[in-house]
Amino acid sequence: MVEQNSEHAEPNFDIEEPVKPTQEAPATAPASSAPTKRHTVSVQPLQKDQMQPSYAQTLDVPRNEHSGYGSFINGLGSCIGFFGAIPCCPCPNPFKEVDQGSVGLVSRFGAFYKSVDPGLVKINLCSEDLQAVSVRTQLANIRDQVAITKDNVTVRVDGVVYYSVHSPYKAAYAVEDMRSSVIERSQITLRSVLGSRSLQSLIQDREQISRDIEEIVTSITQEWGVLVSISIRDVHLSDSDQVALAASARATRQAEAKVVAAKGEVAAAKLMKQTAELLASPAAMSIRHLDALQNMAKTSNAKTIFVPMSVDGVQSLTQGMGGNQTITDGANSGSAAAGPSNQQENSIGQTAQLHALENI
Repeated sequence: MVEQNSEHAEPNFDIEEPVKPTQEAPATAPASSAPTKRHTVSVQPLQKDQMQPSYAQTLDVPRNEHSGYGSFINGLGSCIGFFGAIPCCPCPNPFKEVDQGSVGLVSRFGAFYKSVDPGLVKINLCSEDLQAVSVRTQLANIRDQVAITKDNVTVRVDGVVYYSVHSPYKAAYAVEDMRSSVIERSQITLRSVLGSRSLQSLIQDREQISRDIEEIVTSITQEWGVLVSISIRDVHLSDSDQVALAASARATRQAEAKVVAAKGEVAAAKLMKQTAELLASPAAMSIRHLDALQNMAKTSNAKTIFVPMSVDGVQSLTQGMGGNQTITDGANSGSAAAGPSNQQENSIGQTAQLHALENI
């Protein structure tokens, strides 16, 4: 029976063999379908100095004058806390949690005596109280602050205030409502600083104005144990002020364009003056005539060009072009035979010009 089962098992392997080409198919796939190279990201372990700093400390509590009453309250709180620590007991639990990013301030009979780090804290239910103060950076929006600038323009400004507690004790006991106090102080300082600046300065020097506001507010909030950072987010203007501001910017750009154009004209005039001084000699003018004639003669169409020129100019032109000596000889002989007659000189000059153009 074992041999029969082994014989029947062989066809099963033959049936599964045609499936192999499907496994080789990804090898013939285009390069675009190949898996992309993955970049590995190395994760650095959290260092202790990167975590929340420790604020835990315990102060020396002065001796209570009402020692008998104080001892009784402390004992009663300890008893209640003992039963409250038992699960399912109706007594309150003496263990309290302080979340990460916060600091716990414990006061006994209303007097602060210690601060604790995040975690589980045990307090006396009858004589102690726990207050959690957040030391995280918090955000407060300042919206629609109406201010009048130095040039009597009414603007509406939106700002953002970032503040963080660096002294939990001052933030809890030196000010009644720390968050509201910071926001109110920021709003008052914002309107005061904007009133001393012009509209153009407000638009261009927004970062500098933010730093000025931050310095003034921080000098006050440091007494509350709070550090503040303020940024101006948006400046809203009325439609008429926007049109006036756009017209002023357009006029400024036009004035700058005129100044640039005037400077260019002055520079061009200086170059033209220098060029005229260089081309004032007869030799330079002859070279310019020669270049002009050569450029006109380069075209394929036949042209006859009449250029007013004296006999001396034609001679210098033909000599500069390296033409036939017969032209100059003919011109000299013609001028000698003609004598002082103006008509003969004109005819000779015209003939010399035509010969010069034909040689070109």
